[in-house]
Amino acid sequence: IPVAEPDALSQAYWAGLREGRLLVQRCSGCATWQFGPEWLCHRCHRFDPEWVDVAPQGLIHSWERVWHPSHPALKGHGPYLVVLVELPEAGNVRMVGNLLGDPMQEVTIGAPVQGVFEHHAEASPPYSLLQWQRP
Repeated sequence: IPVAEPDALSQAYWAGLREGRLLVQRCSGCATWQFGPEWLCHRCHRFDPEWVDVAPQGLIHSWERVWHPSHPALKGHGPYLVVLVELPEAGNVRMVGNLLGDPMQEVTIGAPVQGVFEHHAEASPPYSLLQWQRP
């Protein structure tokens, strides 16, 4: 199964997940929030946005029920739900993740979700994922 492969740009995000923390970039110049990781601010182009702790809570902005695996190793792991979660505490940036629970559950745009840290300490190297669930 595909695993996280942090690089120099995304290392802080993945390290935060391993510690049970959600980190999102925020520009120290203009205070713009952004995700995914970038070397510079999308708004003012200042380099090295800071990583800031935010609550792993959001609202479902969009969703999709996936029937076909996105990778050969995921054959037999469907269907599953993918959600686009908007983070009000982080300037409404959005991130993609899985919605835990019954893959046939009803999903409502605007519904609140809570982040769940899924740790894979046995993997080499160890990694963590952020999944979403209804509170």
